[in-house]
Amino acid sequence: MKQRRFGAHMSISGGLHTACERGRCAGCDVVQIFSKNQQQWRARPLTDEEIARFKEAQVTEGVPVVMVHDSYLINLAAPGDELWHKSIAAFREELERCALLGIPCLVTHPGAHVGSGEDAGLRRVAAALDLVFETGVGRDVIVLLETTAGQGSSLGRRFEELARIIEYSRHPERLGVCVDTCHIFAAGYDIRTPESYAATIEELDRVIGIARVKAFHLNDSQKELGSRVDRHTHIGEGCIGLEGFRALVNDERFAGLPMVLETPKGDDLADDVRNLATLRSLCNGQSEHDNER
Repeated sequence: MKQRRFGAHMSISGGLHTACERGRCAGCDVVQIFSKNQQQWRARPLTDEEIARFKEAQVTEGVPVVMVHDSYLINLAAPGDELWHKSIAAFREELERCALLGIPCLVTHPGAHVGSGEDAGLRRVAAALDLVFETGVGRDVIVLLETTAGQGSSLGRRFEELARIIEYSRHPERLGVCVDTCHIFAAGYDIRTPESYAATIEELDRVIGIARVKAFHLNDSQKELGSRVDRHTHIGEGCIGLEGFRALVNDERFAGLPMVLETPKGDDLADDVRNLATLRSLCNGQSEHDNER
């Protein structure tokens, strides 16, 4: 069995470099971060010292940061020009920070159409992404469109919606997909059994293509199948259950892809440690990395 790359979203409190140390302490193979305060539109520019310290921490701690999640304030589907252009500027900054830090992937929610209609919203997202890509910023960074639960007018609930953004974009080579298990389940894709998991992944492959999938967010769901409510919970303690995650972590088609927790956590890392142990216990055969633990 090929090595699985399990990790978690880590805080950057105290500096970007601290996420790597937290990741090592939790037993992560990889880490996802916000590159700035995600509740603010702008951030002060990164200094050379911050960049160097961050890159050094990834090496010394042995835990690479493979993904940044952009700010939840950003809405690239916004029908109003003021918010749309503000979102584009903020997204460009997110992409630039990834490039400076050497982080290969930027995860984004497609946004919400806020009444303008699904197709108009999807075209708006593609147009916004194209404008950013054509500035030349972050040429080596792949943007991962995240599957969503579909609350309200949020886009990305159906695989077809992500496929259409990619189709509408002039730069599809810059786009991949991050599959969130809680989100797809809440959106109506059943993954609770080997059979339903296989059917869902077959649909994903048919509509988007397995090759587009570059990462996973591993979260159980507090809410039932098709609820369209985004509420994460610990692995095996929600409505998806352990068998769904067992099917995913043993799927050789996704071997080597980062699989990152966004499950609830307290002030310490105990919840991450527990969830990572649960995921590793589901693997059929241990990787070399697991044997070293």
